[in-house]
Amino acid sequence: MIVQRSFSTEGQRGDIGTLYLVGTPIGNLEDMTFRAIRTLKEVDLIAAEDTRQTRKLLAHFEIATRLVSYHEHNKDASGPELIRLLETGQSIALVSDAGLPAISDPGADLAAAAAERGIAVVPIPGANAALSALIVSGLSTDNFFFAGFPPRDRKPLTNWLQQLQRQEGTILCYESPHRITKTLPVMFEQWGDRRMAMVRELTKRHEEIARGTISECISWLEEHPPLGEYCLVIAGVSKEEAAELRQSEQNWWETLSLEEHVSRYEEQGEDRKEAIKRTAQDRGLQKRDVYNEVMKK
Repeated sequence: MIVQRSFSTEGQRGDIGTLYLVGTPIGNLEDMTFRAIRTLKEVDLIAAEDTRQTRKLLAHFEIATRLVSYHEHNKDASGPELIRLLETGQSIALVSDAGLPAISDPGADLAAAAAERGIAVVPIPGANAALSALIVSGLSTDNFFFAGFPPRDRKPLTNWLQQLQRQEGTILCYESPHRITKTLPVMFEQWGDRRMAMVRELTKRHEEIARGTISECISWLEEHPPLGEYCLVIAGVSKEEAAELRQSEQNWWETLSLEEHVSRYEEQGEDRKEAIKRTAQDRGLQKRDVYNEVMKK
């Protein structure tokens, strides 16, 4: 077990640096905190998802700290180098294009690698699009689930929606303007006409929150072409509805043969190996027995 005390030297190595996860504006530059500005000025290095975007932010706040690139396409090379620098005593601030780093971006990998090596990983809180969308959505905030980005293709998307169907908490996800008109109709097919909110351009001049049902949001987008990245906030189900769904789904496969059972999972986007594994779990069988039965045909 590794216990981190972020602001104490007790039990901490004094010869290694600190990784700061720094929140940046999600639209309005005034989203930036005093602590975030000070941290970015004091660290030895800033690792950014998009250096061009971050340079504008640094210029605005007169921050001259050295800037390097760290993103999905170079993380395998950049990540180990950043860890090496941290272990030599340098302090590094990690930022994303907007909002909190390490949420649906490769910053999570760097934070995990640093924590595993006993390097202090310190959050510098700031704006976050998902939570900001949640609190203005008009939906329940007592219990919520962040689901990231929906899959792009229809079969994986359908499977993803089915897995979330019994979620009792409010569901949050991100979606691009190019995908949202394809995602919402499939969501309507799988979940019915739930209440939801489409939130875009948060803290910017054209901030927009469209509240209604899934079908109303689909109609709205037909008349108002989507612009900008969206955060979707969708109502979860009640405990009673979740129980009914579980009951209706229980032993849904009883009338199917083993081959049909496996094929059903394959139709949802699973490869054959995973489909066989899930079929065996459903029926309480050994995976090899299902494999032998369906592969001999």
